[in-house]
Amino acid sequence: MPNIQTAQEAVKNIKDGMRIMTAGFLGVGAPLKTIDALANTNVKDLTLIQAVSAQPGETHDIGVLVKNKQIKKFIGAHIGTCPEAQEQYKEGTLEVEFIPMGTVVECIRAAGAGLGAVVTPTGLGTEVEEGRDKITVGGKEYLVFPPLKADVAIIKGYKADKLGNIIYRGTTKGTNTIMALAADLVIAEVDEIVEVGEIPPDSVGTPGILVDIIVQGDSLEERKQYFEDLWVRTKKMR
Repeated sequence: MPNIQTAQEAVKNIKDGMRIMTAGFLGVGAPLKTIDALANTNVKDLTLIQAVSAQPGETHDIGVLVKNKQIKKFIGAHIGTCPEAQEQYKEGTLEVEFIPMGTVVECIRAAGAGLGAVVTPTGLGTEVEEGRDKITVGGKEYLVFPPLKADVAIIKGYKADKLGNIIYRGTTKGTNTIMALAADLVIAEVDEIVEVGEIPPDSVGTPGILVDIIVQGDSLEERKQYFEDLWVRTKKMR
């Protein structure tokens, strides 16, 4: 059975030099409260695996970790929406491994499934292929990408019961389910924690056996208000 902890307690499991994953897409479906708690620690030299970088405009989501210079290396599809990551990359203080978005997701999935590699033609003829192994199958060339596993995955759900079974809401499912399979420790931030039996079994997106820690995040209404305010502020900055 997973432990129910505060975000501050949960991030104590994250140590210097670890590989972490965070779910979400430009902040949507992201474990924002737990990320903010991590940003308030002295943990550093992290490798962050994330499909995309932070939402553009206001420093937000994983942008706060980059701004604090807690991230040593970023593995993902792009940094074009995170000004802090762009600046540190140009300065040479942030290492970035670019992997196409669909491929990075498949690499995470491969780690969770115990597969040895992802083989894809995506990236051939671009900078992505530099330093990567290639194989030829049926006369066609492919790039070989190793699986992506993390020490800790921080995922975001809509509701969790006290056994850790999680349901997702709308498009926020994202990479949450595959990241839960590809890490040694899984921290799940949710809008609401309910009693066992309140989540229909056929609605479970991530089973509780994969979850180690549950964090009570902001409520659905609080998150709606947060994003409404964020979009207004971002629009004014343009």
